[in-house]
Amino acid sequence: MATPSARGVVFIHSAPKALCPHLEWAVGRSIGRAVNFDWQNQPALPGARRAEFSWDGPAGTGAAIATAIRGWEHLRFEVTEDPTPGSTGGRWMHTPDLGIHFSQIDAAGSIVVGEERVRAAIALADPFEMRRELDVALGTAWDDELEIFRTAGDAIASPVVWLQHRAG
Repeated sequence: MATPSARGVVFIHSAPKALCPHLEWAVGRSIGRAVNFDWQNQPALPGARRAEFSWDGPAGTGAAIATAIRGWEHLRFEVTEDPTPGSTGGRWMHTPDLGIHFSQIDAAGSIVVGEERVRAAIALADPFEMRRELDVALGTAWDDELEIFRTAGDAIASPVVWLQHRAG
């Protein structure tokens, strides 16, 4: 049986400028072809760069990309892989302080937390510990740390155009 084709996105939220060509090389090697990212300045961290790159390849490529780029200091990234008929999707998030986090995702892009993980959190009985365990399962700390880097360039990339309506 052939491996299903998958697609996803690499979000480099912040990387030192000197690291940029190495990231392109690592991602290109993971997907089997040379890539060039459209690098932009990262407003949330002066001197850092950011990029977004859509990829396609065999299912499991997202894991290969995340593995190839996770070892560098000062790098914040996310890699997504959409689910296919033969495989689940995934989301890998990385920050210098927290390391890497993996979440399985469904067709709608929602995180899937396994039954046993939920049961283990419930078994803690202490509501604060249960909340902490579920936050770990959902990658809440990674989302919180990456959010400023995700949205820092929104005003630059997508300027808002205000339309004025006059009645009458």
